[in-house]
Amino acid sequence: MSEEQFEAEKDYQISIHLAKTLRQKGLLSDEEYAIIDTKLQEKYRPLFGTLLSENDLL
Repeated sequence: MSEEQFEAEKDYQISIHLAKTLRQKGLLSDEEYAIIDTKLQEKYRPLFGTLLSENDLL
């Protein structure tokens, strides 16, 4: 894994963790969370985050 890939993975994991926390607190709906997850996957293209995602990018 390159440094660039590592940074993208890290940024995705941090961002999705925040979104999950907001969803758990009722501040995001499941639909809003799915949209955010898709956009984060498109932005960061994580290697491992995609495998763990609750949403299919395709």
